[in-house]
Amino acid sequence: MASPSELATERSHSKPLGIRFWEYIKKAKLSYKSHQAVVLIVTFFAYTTYHATRKTTSIVKSALDPQSSAAGLKFPWRIKYLSSPAETQRRSWVLGDGWAPFNGSDGTALLGQLDVAFLAVYAIGMYFSGHLGDRMNLRIFLTVGMIGTGLFTSLFGVGYWANIHSFYYFLIVQMIAGLFQSSGWPSVVAVVGNWFGKKKRGLIMGIWNAHTSIGNITGSLIASTLLSYGWGWSFVVPGLLIAFMGILVCLLLPASPESVGADRQEEEDDAVDSPKKKREGVAEPLLGSHTEMKEIAVGFIEAWRIPGVAPFAFCLFFAKLVAYTFLYWLPYYIGHTAIEGKYLSDETAGNLSTFFDVGGVLGGILAGHISDRLDARAITAATFMYCAIPALYFYRSYGHISFAMNIALMFICGMFVNGPYALITTAVSADLGTHSSLNGNSKALATVTAIIDGTGSVGAAIGPLLTGYISANSWSAVFMMLMAAALVAGLLLTRLVVAEVAARISETRSQGRPQSRSQEPELNV
Repeated sequence: MASPSELATERSHSKPLGIRFWEYIKKAKLSYKSHQAVVLIVTFFAYTTYHATRKTTSIVKSALDPQSSAAGLKFPWRIKYLSSPAETQRRSWVLGDGWAPFNGSDGTALLGQLDVAFLAVYAIGMYFSGHLGDRMNLRIFLTVGMIGTGLFTSLFGVGYWANIHSFYYFLIVQMIAGLFQSSGWPSVVAVVGNWFGKKKRGLIMGIWNAHTSIGNITGSLIASTLLSYGWGWSFVVPGLLIAFMGILVCLLLPASPESVGADRQEEEDDAVDSPKKKREGVAEPLLGSHTEMKEIAVGFIEAWRIPGVAPFAFCLFFAKLVAYTFLYWLPYYIGHTAIEGKYLSDETAGNLSTFFDVGGVLGGILAGHISDRLDARAITAATFMYCAIPALYFYRSYGHISFAMNIALMFICGMFVNGPYALITTAVSADLGTHSSLNGNSKALATVTAIIDGTGSVGAAIGPLLTGYISANSWSAVFMMLMAAALVAGLLLTRLVVAEVAARISETRSQGRPQSRSQEPELNV
């Protein structure tokens, strides 16, 4: 008869690998900061693969429809001008005849419908994903989303070898892929929000948010490199990559400190000297026991009522409208605008457009750092949106003067357009998901993030769609639309900006009082 220790060992080996791995992690007792590092690294690469798979469609358009603009990122990078008819410069997968049904006269329109369908389902799915994310294990939920994204991204590419030419096949696959893609952002922001307090959250998330641009560039590189072997590979390889990363997420990602038995005391000690933290500490016992509340997920309507959620959500609607219009149309705009009196090739235009993403990385870091230093998210986001207005005007008016001028102004546009976009979707979402009005309830992060980014994604779908119609008449009108959207985005935060300014003035006055008086309010809190 087996001894108790032998039976325990036998039961341990009979458990699934994932469960055994997590039991080992809990026993390992890593420090809180070590867990934080793991969270940042794993979620960074996880969402990098999300954007890499999202970028492939825009790259493969040139193979599916030879009349569409090629936007692949290729190295080595050389400036090429159109010295021969545009048709001879366009790239297609073989003999320039494209892929039915996208190679007909309505091919570009059909590809546009795929984009709109993907973004529409993505935006709608975001609301449901946030609701589910707060009610499920985030690690499992994110894993399912990544594997599902990989499967349906690959199925789009399978159409190449299966010789599928039905538009509805590609449409349905794209829509389901968009649904799985919607699981990503609420999950990763909720996980990072679980592990990082408000102190330096803006800077940390600003740097972490670089995965968006890196994912776009990585997806461009992979899709462009594999395009010559058959456009199907440009979907299958990124699909396999995100599915593999999904498995690593399942094995490595600690969704919350409680899931691995980590001690929050180390994180709390970092903020113990904060006056704001002291005030919260005095008031905390008056809130009563909130242990049970942490087990109850916040409802959709209740999340909308959290102070600040609605203004930031509608602000992101217009901010993302501007950002995604650049994402989808910038290579086309550059290729159809004479710079120094010459038109760039599609290849060079696609390469040049990446400077917008590079500017966006710096903008996200700056916005996060400034908002941390000022402790003013709304002021920072609104200021960036207002600065985007002249930046857009100067890019439209003077970007054609020289190649260097185009790069510099595009970089500045990316910084001011993507800065508030990155801030709102990361640090602001995490702040509001742990708002004081929730009385310690942490089951709102994914829902709040989904509401804010889901509302923004509606704008992301509308912007490129409107641009397709408006640009046919005037690109100046397109830029007027973008400047108006940036203005509205800033104005929507006016009430929050006024509140933050008032709070800063109040703090300044209290700091200027004599020491004996300045201590009285703290005693009376």
